[in-house]
Amino acid sequence: MSNPLQIFYQFLKLGLLSFGGPAAHLGYFQRHFVSELRWVKQGQYSQLVALSQLLPGPGSSQVGFAIGYLRGGLAGGIAAFVGFTLPSFIIMLSLALGYGQWQSWPMADSIISGLKLVALVVVADAVWQMSKQFCRDSAMWLLAALAAAVMLVVPDVGAQMAVLLAAACWGWWSGRNQADELVTSPLSLNWPALATLLALTLYILWPSETALGLLMADFYQAGALVFGGGHVVLPLLQQFAGDSLSSSEFLSGYAAAQAVPGPMFTVATYLGAMSLPDDAVMAAGATTIAIFLPGLLLMWLCINSWQALAQRPQVAAIVAALNAAVVGLLFSALYQPVFTSAVGQPRDVAIALVAMVLLRQFRWPLLAVITLVLGIFLLLAL
Repeated sequence: MSNPLQIFYQFLKLGLLSFGGPAAHLGYFQRHFVSELRWVKQGQYSQLVALSQLLPGPGSSQVGFAIGYLRGGLAGGIAAFVGFTLPSFIIMLSLALGYGQWQSWPMADSIISGLKLVALVVVADAVWQMSKQFCRDSAMWLLAALAAAVMLVVPDVGAQMAVLLAAACWGWWSGRNQADELVTSPLSLNWPALATLLALTLYILWPSETALGLLMADFYQAGALVFGGGHVVLPLLQQFAGDSLSSSEFLSGYAAAQAVPGPMFTVATYLGAMSLPDDAVMAAGATTIAIFLPGLLLMWLCINSWQALAQRPQVAAIVAALNAAVVGLLFSALYQPVFTSAVGQPRDVAIALVAMVLLRQFRWPLLAVITLVLGIFLLLAL
């Protein structure tokens, strides 16, 4: 077990360096907490990833919260969330407060391009590592390939949910003849989490006459209803913020959310501050908490029962199938949006290959790889 300050520190480091969106974050977590620190075993990590894919909300933040929870209880989960989210919260709030100034910075495009290429390397590394772990026979490889193919052809949240449902059904069918005699952990309902979830849902969604209360209710609904992470939640947020922000202001926040480290859901920080400029800091904090809260509460509610369920052989078969499907989803994300946004010419592929070799074969620290790639792009911009 670790104390909350240790957990906060480890997640703060990742919050400062984790560029590239949800798929990349899973790669950062796998490398840091499974391979390096060994805070969780690979099997536990795969269970957490599978659960996060089934719940609404920000998947990578849910996995981070769960790692902190397993390491240090509820206080550890909160410390993990705060550490991972704080850097992007501060950056997105600063961008909202200084809107118009940062866009004119001459090196901004080069830095963003370099960070996108780092994200490509991290996601590719995650796909490679997770495919070795989760695709150990031809059936799992086929399932991963089919999941990737579907998502490449139909890249929307409906297709993602259909892929996960089909994978779960395949896992249930393949494990239907396995007995459950070896199960030792009883199922338990997390009553504090359930009570907190219900109470906060009623409180936040209760009709409000204040602008801040209405804003919180909108962002809480967005966090509770959206599967698939930051890219998927943006259309819904555009509906909520469309009356108070121009299209240019909204798209600037979207671009910034992709360029900064940490969870893309901190676009809510920017949108909250821009929607209520007279009370920007309070609005940014309220919308950020509101959009993350339902997903984290659902993870807290389900994590103990999920780990007990995952010990059952038939459920383990379902988890194995879901993990194979997740490999396919990550592969599709590796191409779209990561590869398509990061690679614009052959030199980008060359830089990515060199960075990949340095990271995988020479065991360079990720910060050193980020520094090298950014240095190359800044030199190329001169």
